Amino acid sequence: MISAQGLTRAFDGVVAVEGLSFSVPEGALFALLGPNGAGKTTTVRLLMGLIGPSAGSATVAGYRVGSGSDAGSRLRRACGLLTEAPGFYERMSAWDNLVFFGRLYGIPERTLAPQLEHYLRMLELWDRRTHLVGTFSKGMKQRLAIIRALFHDPKVVFLDEPTAGLDPEAALEVRELIARLKTEGRTIVVCTHNLDEAERLADSVGILRRRLLVCDTLQRLRSGTDADGRVAVRIGLTEPAARYTPALIAQPPATGLSEVQATGAILSARSPADAVPALVAWLVGRGAGIRQVETTADSLEAIYLRAVRGGGANGQ
Repeated sequence: MISAQGLTRAFDGVVAVEGLSFSVPEGALFALLGPNGAGKTTTVRLLMGLIGPSAGSATVAGYRVGSGSDAGSRLRRACGLLTEAPGFYERMSAWDNLVFFGRLYGIPERTLAPQLEHYLRMLELWDRRTHLVGTFSKGMKQRLAIIRALFHDPKVVFLDEPTAGLDPEAALEVRELIARLKTEGRTIVVCTHNLDEAERLADSVGILRRRLLVCDTLQRLRSGTDADGRVAVRIGLTEPAARYTPALIAQPPATGLSEVQATGAILSARSPADAVPALVAWLVGRGAGIRQVETTADSLEAIYLRAVRGGGANGQ
């Protein structure tokens, strides 16, 4: 549904995003993560056809980005966009705002009203449809903006910081709506700083800092041989784990252990996923009685911090 190859954009000689290559299959949710100024919003604008690439290409919902004004218009009609700032006319009612934008999309009048009613009821704004948008809370404006992104039934939905600035209850409502959109088979791209939100919702993630540092499914990021997690080994009760000092543990070949700790009968360390069998075999070879081995995968937060701090990358 979305495919980018070498997508690059520069502004007055300053490169905002460079060499982006990734794909998002139909019905998947792709979380685009990165610090402020990393190029997330620029990437969305490129994929929506709002700006053209300086180099590279992309196809979204069957339309090639930057292939002409007519194709650009069709691309934007096939996509929904939630911007970080809702951008409504605050002296107009919610209903009048949506009708105005619906006409810009070219939605026929006979279908516009039923579509608006459907989404206003779904997001519990039907009873407030005649109220001025200026009287809405931030959470209500965000829900209204989500309706604007959806009422033309787009195949692809871009959500830029969908829960930014919302209170916990409103943020939960938005996350539940995004999860519901996934079940409808829509292809979704979410730009967010909320790593917990991405971990709950995303099928795959891209970590961006002008270039893609990481781009893969969450499952592969956590289970791949480059992915660090923690391993805890319970040694036999008659043998303290402390005899295996960090200096000694560093001796096994290709284990890649770090942050080694020994407490009571528990030996723990940060370890690549494929190093655990070698570690256990090494301990057994030294006469250790192994009672239990437990591994835990890295969180998305750990993967993100390692990527943006230059600790390595997977995928792209």
